[in-house]
Amino acid sequence: MNGFDRFLGGLNAVLWHDSVLFALLGTGILFTVWSGFSQYRALTHGFHVLRGAYDDRNDPGAINPFQALSAALSATVGLGNIGGVALAIALGGPGAVFWMWVVGLFGMALKTTEVTLSMLYRNTDDPDNPHGGPMWVISRGLARHGPGAGRAGRVLGVLFCLTVIISAITGGNMFQAWNVADLTQEYFGVPGIVSGIILATLTGMVIIGGIRRIGAVTGRLVPVMIAIYLLGAIYVLIVNWQTIPEVFRLIFVSAFSTAEATGAFIGGTMGYAFLFGMKRALFSNEAGQGSSPIAHSAAKTREPARQGILAGLEPFLDTLVVCTITALVILSTGIWNRSAEAVLMDVPPVIQLDDGGWQMEATPAPPRIGADWTRGTRVFVVLEAHPNPQSGNSLHRLDGTLVQDPDGDWLIEWNGFSSPVEPRLADAGIYVTYVGATLTAKAFDAVEPGMGKWLITAAVWLFAFSTIISWSYYGEQGIVFMAGERWVMPYKLAYCTLIIVATAGFLTTDAQLDNLTGVGTGVMLVVNVPIMWMFGHQAMRAYREYVGRLRRGEVGPGHAPPSLEDLISGRDVR
Repeated sequence: MNGFDRFLGGLNAVLWHDSVLFALLGTGILFTVWSGFSQYRALTHGFHVLRGAYDDRNDPGAINPFQALSAALSATVGLGNIGGVALAIALGGPGAVFWMWVVGLFGMALKTTEVTLSMLYRNTDDPDNPHGGPMWVISRGLARHGPGAGRAGRVLGVLFCLTVIISAITGGNMFQAWNVADLTQEYFGVPGIVSGIILATLTGMVIIGGIRRIGAVTGRLVPVMIAIYLLGAIYVLIVNWQTIPEVFRLIFVSAFSTAEATGAFIGGTMGYAFLFGMKRALFSNEAGQGSSPIAHSAAKTREPARQGILAGLEPFLDTLVVCTITALVILSTGIWNRSAEAVLMDVPPVIQLDDGGWQMEATPAPPRIGADWTRGTRVFVVLEAHPNPQSGNSLHRLDGTLVQDPDGDWLIEWNGFSSPVEPRLADAGIYVTYVGATLTAKAFDAVEPGMGKWLITAAVWLFAFSTIISWSYYGEQGIVFMAGERWVMPYKLAYCTLIIVATAGFLTTDAQLDNLTGVGTGVMLVVNVPIMWMFGHQAMRAYREYVGRLRRGEVGPGHAPPSLEDLISGRDVR
């Protein structure tokens, strides 16, 4: 995997160059100002649309706006909120949370713009089964300028579809499945591949039914899973309420300075806090990625901007609410900079290899504080070596794995380490590696033993399942655009198979997870943001025209809001 990891790392370095992040942030600021702060409309008018007051069964579309938002939210409110936030803090420090907020705020305007665009250009040849997304925007938009431009638009649309499929496979599928398997094995000892088979089977049972079944499942699942998770998290914050002011101070200070190394956290610079905060927030809320417009394009409505305003709620709910709650839980419990769970009795020698790298000899495992060692447990020690641009100091992590020798004694086998200078142990502490969602679960356990085991395991399964089924639809729509309906079933079978592949033990560290999901998100951004630049003025014209009619009272609900049961089930538009 080392060669593949290096390839992904190099590709991420290009996709997530500072210039790309600044361009995306600037795009969000541009559409915020251009729309006259559409965030306000999302938080006011958007809730009335969400409640079904504007639903009309005679409008073109397959599902009501609430179900469309639920399908989109089920893709965004997933393990990015549980595991992704943990990755951001573990790699970038507390300051990453501030930059997640920034992305969430301006992401509301991005989401409103891209969804409005997709609604303007969606294909409603079959009013009960519409198709939409950036691929339709670029192909139909350029086709208006002649046959040559139309062919170029088709090519660019196919390119976007390829990025959708890459993102569906990586962040929308494999990242989710891996976290489920890792957490379930950590707490219950269930082999990862068993979790993968169960998850793949459940996914197949839903996605074969298409967008109507996906909308029906997510419409009921999303409110329940968010409520369960938030109630548990709020309990943790109430218990730790005295630490909350210090947590907010730490977030703001670390966003603009280097976070010092403490415990399991080796340090993080402002630049890396910005990088990982942006990446994880974008992975979580998908603003500017072009994925959510595919789900919203299935909504029953004749007003493109109305659905765009509703979509603006996604980054608010996803990042500014759910991600923030997760971050506060992790930071307030201190799990992010936890103490060592074992201490080396003797310092093992470090040997220089022929290729210039370094290798630490296998080490007898000292007693673990508060628990027993299990086979395959991943640990790390902190080394002092060459300057580390990520941490802002000379500290690095050296990973190892617990194994048993023929006599049954526990040993730690260490990975190799590359450095131009001889490394040495910064301290004798051995830290257990908690990756992604497992770190968040341990934060809950720190307050109430067993809480993470049951609450987070349940939340991870629900969040991952909902995300996987929604992303399967995004990839499916890419297949339909490129090759037609006949390839949808083979795609669905391959998609379910990859769930099992992801749980077979190929991914082991937070850096690998970050690389894998970063590629998926990055390729979509690189293609979709230029589409927004090309056609964004049309979305702003439609938005401002709709808001003008709304202010003049020309747009109003035609009926009282439906019952919650009718809204959630979609019966109000049937």
